[in-house]
Amino acid sequence: MKITKYVHSCLLVETEKQVILIDPGQFSWESGLFKVDSLDKLDVVVITHEHFDHFHVPFVEAVLRKFPQVQFVSTPAVVARLQEMGVSNATSESIPGVEIFSRKAHASLEPLGEAPENIAVHIADGLTIGGDRHDLEETKDALALTVTAPWGSMVGAAAMAQRLKPKIIVPVHDWHWNETARSGAYDRLEEFFAKQGTIFIKPVDGQAFEA
Repeated sequence: MKITKYVHSCLLVETEKQVILIDPGQFSWESGLFKVDSLDKLDVVVITHEHFDHFHVPFVEAVLRKFPQVQFVSTPAVVARLQEMGVSNATSESIPGVEIFSRKAHASLEPLGEAPENIAVHIADGLTIGGDRHDLEETKDALALTVTAPWGSMVGAAAMAQRLKPKIIVPVHDWHWNETARSGAYDRLEEFFAKQGTIFIKPVDGQAFEA
């Protein structure tokens, strides 16, 4: 499959059968890198949970203007919000190419707030998207790994990936790092996972790569 990262947790996944957009959040939209008009096809939008950095209404509205029949897969709370926007093609169940395998809460936000429901999904039986959690139960060959967050850490991310043993790691959720911090973290993670026999991809926003 071909994957393009568009800042933070937004990924565009292209397979032989489907084009799938993951977590169209505010940081990704405001970067200006994602150009809806450049897409000829979009089949599915997956939103792991309702936080603004994963679900940004202007981003979704722009997608809907070009692809009004696109299928959304998300939590019941997000589906309800999409329906309020007039979206009818939204579900909280698995569909072909997108398997929801876990429905646990977002990582704990105590004492700052409550954690919403967070879906974890397998894409095209090859890529796992966990959203904002470091307690996933399984992964496919490729894992989109949340590498840093206000609620978590790079150490927690590395420990989960070491336990799950994917063949490939795609780092996501890294808007909080500046370029120097990101580059250093990527280098350290690449070196660590090489010793585990895992390929750590160092994506460049807006540039596609194979996984």
